[in-house]
Amino acid sequence: MSALEQLSPSLLWKHFAAICEIPHPSRHEEAIRQYVVDFAEQRGLEYEIDETGNIVVRKPATPGMEDRPGVVLQGHLDMVPQADENVEHDFLKDPIRPQIKGEWLTATGTTLGADNGIGMAAGLAVLEADDLVHGPVEVLLTVNEEAGMVGAQGLQGGWLKGDILMNLDTEAEGELYVGCAGGIFIRGEASFETEAVPAGYITRTVKLSGLKGGHSGCDIHLYRGNAIRLLTRTLKSLEGFNLRVASLRGGSVANAIPRLATAVVAFPEAQLEAVEAHIDQYFTVLSNEYSVADEGLKLELLEGETAEVMAMAEQRRWLDTLHAFPNGVLRMSDSVEGVVETSVNLGVAKIMDKSVTIETTPRSLIDSACEDVRRTVHGLLNLAGAEVSERDGYPGWKPSVESPIRDVMQGVHKELFGKEADIKVIHAGLECGLLGSKYPQWDMISCGPTIQFPHSPSEQVHIESVSRFWDLVKGTLAAIPAK
Repeated sequence: MSALEQLSPSLLWKHFAAICEIPHPSRHEEAIRQYVVDFAEQRGLEYEIDETGNIVVRKPATPGMEDRPGVVLQGHLDMVPQADENVEHDFLKDPIRPQIKGEWLTATGTTLGADNGIGMAAGLAVLEADDLVHGPVEVLLTVNEEAGMVGAQGLQGGWLKGDILMNLDTEAEGELYVGCAGGIFIRGEASFETEAVPAGYITRTVKLSGLKGGHSGCDIHLYRGNAIRLLTRTLKSLEGFNLRVASLRGGSVANAIPRLATAVVAFPEAQLEAVEAHIDQYFTVLSNEYSVADEGLKLELLEGETAEVMAMAEQRRWLDTLHAFPNGVLRMSDSVEGVVETSVNLGVAKIMDKSVTIETTPRSLIDSACEDVRRTVHGLLNLAGAEVSERDGYPGWKPSVESPIRDVMQGVHKELFGKEADIKVIHAGLECGLLGSKYPQWDMISCGPTIQFPHSPSEQVHIESVSRFWDLVKGTLAAIPAK
């Protein structure tokens, strides 16, 4: 028995331990889906896989609960693959190595995958447990949620039988979510001309690292540093040293705040000492700005080699574009106190091998505001000469005035824990908006344990909150009244 299986609830942790052993980054969920198939077949449970790759497993009502509305417990199969820069980890082959640190479970140098491995494990535990009371249950696990909600996009109406959706993909114990932001993934691509490194120049690498990063929805309000933006500022500040840029690279996925960015540059050898002094000075400037939000920030001038640099006009164009790029919180909500209304994350920038790729994710609780940011990003990339494409836009989830499942879960929460849960709207994108568009009759709610710093190697889940999350799920299933 693993250390995780000794935690409570044992069934949930057993499945999470197994999930950690199976590589399942976005777009590579075949092995984890097969685990679910094997599980269903071993227990004689009905299951189906749709054309998109989503899987649903069905469990009949327990005796006496046949007249209850059907409940769809929903999560996603994939995780965000992020590793510390000094950690070698192949997310297509290597297992996640969880470790217990006091009250928390984290991973060894990588994302943990508690988002949404804990939700997935909870659904499988409901299917396996023989001591629960519940009506008809379906566990729906979608593909590629983190890479554009592809599974939810491809889900067909009429496939699922339930009346209630319980999404298990939020990250704060004691909060019940009834709405979320919508968003879209935008990509700009272009090419650029190069020329030889000028005579008398030396080459170096400028590296900005040590940032916390995080989820571009859940953590955007923390105003952490964006490595791409901060490195671009640094390069702009070096223009007076006749700087030439060969390449720039930062971020790995559009919906994670980039933690690391590097640029290979060239400048006159005679300027070396002055450039070194400037880097030290600019590190002080940035450290002062981010002394609280990102106290681990590092700015270094390292060895680097290149034979070519960007043509000067191209260099100015793309540094100016990245410098002007909208990023972070754009507006707080007027109607939901303390919640971000609109934001955008500059998640990926790759300027290398004569090609440019920029990826970004606007989000908003208000569709028209998201559309405005979308047009802003399009306009900026168009002015820079990029070809712009979009994928996987998803609608927001507007809270319902009447929600029986909200009332039931609120009552269970108060009975179990002696207080009501907070009713929340989240700036991160949940699949509920898309799923609800396919099943408009559904009554929907979302809940989860406490997970900190998802989409980063600092990701951790609070162990005791998982136990209480489990009690809330099974208590709610038992409390749903007859139709």
